[in-house]
Amino acid sequence: MLLCGPSGSGKSLLAARSGLPVLRLDDFYKEGDDPTLPLVLGSSDIDWDHPDSWDADTAIAAIVELCRSGRTHVPVYDISLSARTGEEGVDIGRTPLFIAEGIFAAEIVNRCRELGVLADALCLSRGPLTTFRRRFLRDLKEGRKSVPFLLRRGWRLMRAERSIVARQTALGAYACDRDEAMGRLAAAAAGRSTRTTRTAA
Repeated sequence: MLLCGPSGSGKSLLAARSGLPVLRLDDFYKEGDDPTLPLVLGSSDIDWDHPDSWDADTAIAAIVELCRSGRTHVPVYDISLSARTGEEGVDIGRTPLFIAEGIFAAEIVNRCRELGVLADALCLSRGPLTTFRRRFLRDLKEGRKSVPFLLRRGWRLMRAERSIVARQTALGAYACDRDEAMGRLAAAAAGRSTRTTRTAA
C-alpha cells in the first residue's frame, strides 16, 4: 500500500493509526553532499520536494524484498543533518499488507504495479492552509531545518499544493481525505487477509 500526499498532510500519523507495518520512504532521501541534488529555481536552496532528491531505485528494492521475504534493511536518515546515520532492519513477518509512505510514493506507483507488489495507492489531501500549519509546526518542533528555510519552503508548497496533488493522482494515486483513506486501508487489509502467498505494498 503506497501512501503519498503533500508534506504535512498527515501520512505518517495515518500510517501509524492503521495498525499496519510501515516503511518510511523519507529514509531514502539522498545525502546533502550528493552532487545530483536539485535546487529550487532561482535559489541556492536544495529542493527536497523534487523527486530527484530521493533514491527511488533503492526504495523499490526494499519494497520488493519486504514483499518476497518479509524483511529488509533500510537506511536511517536524519533530516536535520541531510544525512544517513546508519542502517536498520525492517521485519514485517507474515503480515499480508504493509504501508510504504512518503511524499514521493506516487513516483513509484507504476513500477510497483509492474512488479506485482501494489495493493493500492492513496494520496492524502487536507487543504493547503491546514497542511501548511501542520507542516510548519512539525518541522519547527523537530528542528528539521532553519526557520527561514521552513518558511520559504512552506510558502512555496502551500501555493503548489493543488498541483502536487494533481501530479500524484496523475501518477496513479487516489486522492482522498483521512477518513476515506482509513476505509480503503481497512478494505485492502480485509481483502488480503486470506492470501499468504504474497505481501503487497
